[in-house]
Amino acid sequence: MQTEMDTLSATLSALADPTRRAILARLAEGEATVNELAEPFDISLPAVSRHLKVLENAGLISRGREAQWRPARLEAAPLKDLDGWLAQYRRFWEGSFDKMDAYLAQLTKGKPNGRKN
Repeated sequence: MQTEMDTLSATLSALADPTRRAILARLAEGEATVNELAEPFDISLPAVSRHLKVLENAGLISRGREAQWRPARLEAAPLKDLDGWLAQYRRFWEGSFDKMDAYLAQLTKGKPNGRKN
């Protein structure tokens, strides 16, 4: 069983590639076959299959079996875990922006339209 950080590392590693991110974006619209996923890319079917294997190992997709087809579908749980991890940093940035807003308001206090005379 992977620890939470190992899972996070696998998710981030899988998301580091723009082709894999594009595949996930396509799967957010619904399940698709390898041929359907390969269509917009100028890469071979085996290359697409390798990308799908990385996504599957990271838990970001699952593969079904319908006759000879193995449609892929998005699995959102690792993305939710990633969002939870990022939330602590989101709070940091929002707090920083709030402090900057307060500072700018203090600088412009009493000056029309915030302009210096």
